[in-house]
Amino acid sequence: MDIALLRTFVTVHRAGSFTRAAALLGLSQPAVTSQIRTLERQLGRPLFLRRARGVTPTTIGDELAHKAAPHLDALVEITETGLDEESSVRTLHLAGPPEFTAERALPALTALTRDDGQSIALRASFGTAEETLEGLAAGHHDLAITTVRPRGTLLTATPLCDEEHVLVAAPRWAARIGSGKLHRDAAPSLERFPVVEVHESLPLVTRYWTAVFDSRPAVAGTVVVSDLRAVLSCVIAGAGLAVLPRYLCDAALDRGEIVALLDPPVPPLRTYFLAVRTGTFALPHIARAHEWLLRAAVDWS
Repeated sequence: MDIALLRTFVTVHRAGSFTRAAALLGLSQPAVTSQIRTLERQLGRPLFLRRARGVTPTTIGDELAHKAAPHLDALVEITETGLDEESSVRTLHLAGPPEFTAERALPALTALTRDDGQSIALRASFGTAEETLEGLAAGHHDLAITTVRPRGTLLTATPLCDEEHVLVAAPRWAARIGSGKLHRDAAPSLERFPVVEVHESLPLVTRYWTAVFDSRPAVAGTVVVSDLRAVLSCVIAGAGLAVLPRYLCDAALDRGEIVALLDPPVPPLRTYFLAVRTGTFALPHIARAHEWLLRAAVDWS
């Protein structure tokens, strides 16, 4: 069986569409369609069911993907690391949200880059949950940290840790708001104040309002910046109130640079998942990094 056909098949299986697979492979869509048809003729069985949006693998298609994908990934690993038997360094491609990956995951994995005979070279990229999972499925990443649990059997996800969200503001805003008097009915009074967020849709504020106040916020972002670390800097500078993960703002809270405006009995939480392509634990450097992150995450929640 032609390995090129298998590579195209696995890419279509992961991408869920001939069009997306063609873009990932640098081929035309007719070329991808032709290769899949050739493989189906060789096997004598259909591998995909054509849908209005993309394709769905048949039972045979799923079975072939789970058998072939780990071996193809291993071949890619060989081409990346070369054939130097004296070198034990393997490259780990990690993807996730910028703040959590930078503040939590990368420092935890640094120990694996030391020259101890089992070293791992790290390559990190940042993106949204959707971008990260698509890149993982397409084979661009080995591990993905995401706040969305992937569906289906192509990707395997393990809960990594829970992230507590805190409503914070600079001390001068806290004094004006009267944070000591805040309670579950405080939403209307809070909505008079400026808000700092990562997106115009106010994802963190909306999640907090829904969980704590059982309502949607009637506010607009005064400052919108797409990095939570920048949000924290703006809050410290007095730009307004914000909802931030506790791990990111704990030090600023301890220094008194910001104040927690509310201490709800059940704080809003967001779960992070550690995702891999099914079957890739056969690659030791991926299995080792996965285990290392899970162990480090015990101290994060």
